[in-house]
Amino acid sequence: MKNDIDELLNRAFGRRPAPEAKPQLTLEPQPTAPARRRAAQKTPPSPQKAAPKKPGAGQKRAPQAAHSSAPGSAFGQSAQAVDALQKSVRDMSEFLDKTAAAQRAELEAMNQSALEDIARIRREVNTPAVQNLARGAGESAPTPGVAGAGAEAFHGLEEELGRTVLGQPEYCKALCVALKRPFVMGTASQGPRSAFLIAGPQGTGRRLGLEEAVRQLHRRRAFASGGIAWVDLALYPTPAQEKLFLQDVYAALCSDAEVVVFQNHTECHKGLLAVVANLFSQGESPLAGRYVLQNGRLIDAGTALVPDAVASLSARGKYLVLFTELAPARLVDSFGAPFLAALSDVCETHPLSPEALGAIAEVKGKALCTAAEKNLGFSLSGAQSLAGPAVAACGTAGSAGPLGEFYRKAYRALAQYKLMENAAGPVALSVQDGQPFADFGKGPAPLFGLLPQSPGGAALEEVKQELNALVGLAPVKEYVLRLEQNVRLQQRRAAQGLKAGSVAMHMIFTGNPGTGKTTIARLISKYLKAAGVLAGGQLVEVTRADLVGKYVGHTAPLTTQVMNSALGGVLFIDEAYSLYRGKDDSFGLEAIDTLVKGMEDHRDELVVILAGYTKEMQAFLGANSGLQSRFPNVVEFPDYTGAELLQILKLQAKGRGYVLDARCETPLLAYFNAVQLARARQAGNGRLARNKLEEAILSAARRTAADETADLSLLVPEDFDLSDVNG
Repeated sequence: MKNDIDELLNRAFGRRPAPEAKPQLTLEPQPTAPARRRAAQKTPPSPQKAAPKKPGAGQKRAPQAAHSSAPGSAFGQSAQAVDALQKSVRDMSEFLDKTAAAQRAELEAMNQSALEDIARIRREVNTPAVQNLARGAGESAPTPGVAGAGAEAFHGLEEELGRTVLGQPEYCKALCVALKRPFVMGTASQGPRSAFLIAGPQGTGRRLGLEEAVRQLHRRRAFASGGIAWVDLALYPTPAQEKLFLQDVYAALCSDAEVVVFQNHTECHKGLLAVVANLFSQGESPLAGRYVLQNGRLIDAGTALVPDAVASLSARGKYLVLFTELAPARLVDSFGAPFLAALSDVCETHPLSPEALGAIAEVKGKALCTAAEKNLGFSLSGAQSLAGPAVAACGTAGSAGPLGEFYRKAYRALAQYKLMENAAGPVALSVQDGQPFADFGKGPAPLFGLLPQSPGGAALEEVKQELNALVGLAPVKEYVLRLEQNVRLQQRRAAQGLKAGSVAMHMIFTGNPGTGKTTIARLISKYLKAAGVLAGGQLVEVTRADLVGKYVGHTAPLTTQVMNSALGGVLFIDEAYSLYRGKDDSFGLEAIDTLVKGMEDHRDELVVILAGYTKEMQAFLGANSGLQSRFPNVVEFPDYTGAELLQILKLQAKGRGYVLDARCETPLLAYFNAVQLARARQAGNGRLARNKLEEAILSAARRTAADETADLSLLVPEDFDLSDVNG
């Protein structure tokens, strides 16, 4: 490039002989002698310097040589060529910079991908299943832990667990044996490192014992990781969650955790439990579809032909553990006999004795004192007295769950006082009538009374007030009260560690129009939300037109869409009998079948209330064999009496700013009694009272329009038309 620029400059300004100088050192190659001769021959001779001559008479003065900068001159062309060359150099430099940056980014990405592959391969190679492949099939020789320790790491582990998991010595011993078994007996070349069962009631130390054992073994270098991969099978209640289920199981099996635990199997779809059973019994489970790995996740490839497809899930030499509250023999229906045969150990916890609960309460009391002094600045005394009511809160189930909640509630109460009063210092705890009290220097006060009232409790009271304000409906109010009692009972059983049954709450409301069915359905939805039974509490009110499609294949998706919109709340189907119009009504039957299936799939997320006339609803329940069995609660709404309709009319008038003259009561009562006796179904019950009030308000407006002194809020007997007893 430098030679090209020199050539352009020589063409523009001519060549000048270089001054003689000593040769200088240079890194550029020097031309040979023949080359120098050829260059000299090509070089034009320098002009000879002549003596100046004076111009003669016939001789003109020669113009002076000058470099023209005109566009056509040699200098202009050379300058343009230099500019173009410099621009080309700049463009080339920018292009090279961009190319180098792109190559650096690509190299960094390749490096990161290589590091991830190396880490994944290291995890796979460091599992016992891979390390034992060289030994052949069958049982391998005893294998030390991944982190380098062997069976000696279990020395004293049982005693260490016994100091943490109180009252369960048999469980601690069985758990140590189950975790130690592969270190002594070796592991199969294929399959899990070990597969065992942990059974027992909730709140008896099952999870605490396993987590503490894994932490201890990690500390003793027997396990490479101190964590546990938990798979909550309750997240997959239907086949629709199959892909999510496979992704989560694959992620757990590929994690760094040595132990993978499956829990809540009773709430999982039975078709998905086959995958868990295969992992326990065979060490792998084939996949029905074609899956590939993308960013470390298992992705469904559909029908595409892809390289390196994942054909099965492998146990990868993990400890596989199933948590259950059922007896081992009852697992055959869910997992099959091969699953039970593959279990190497069964570790069971038992209900805690009162002595064990008392020991746990003592530990919790000391922890409460430590936390209160460290975080709140309170010096507690008498904390040991709380052990009595704490153990009493556990009931007879032998679960420590309520005990832990008792001490957490006590800490929240102390923290609430700290927030409100910004106090510190000594606090005396005591028990009076089985309830904890705290004295902050102002006298004993109920400890739990310091906690703010929960929004749910206030909402429950509001629903009760609305229900009590309704006129009549004594049987319906009694049913709602029984529903509340059942919800509270199940919550108490769950708090004490007892099995809380899921009671079907689907209902059928029968009765004539205007008897308050929709109003009660709305109150029930609000109550179930306030009680924590339903997550949303919304009331979705529909009829046949919202569920039945207009063409073949439209009804089922439409009904499913409506049910999905009501999940977490109440689906209220008014005039439900209209869904069934005989055996030839295929659209209505399809809606009923879809409704029954959706109720079963979402039995814990949805409450369905059907409303209609008594006789028609009896015929409707015969349209599907499984329909009547799914609605155990049938509530009959009676017709209002004449006195109740009069009371309803008074309340509605008061709500609209009107007052009934005392002379109105006797004729109105006689009118309502006569109408209810003659045509209660056609009259509309509560709607009859509303219609009569609206007629009276219009009549009063005509009566007082010309009277400036009239009482505009008073309704008199003349305002009511009571001549339509028979319609």
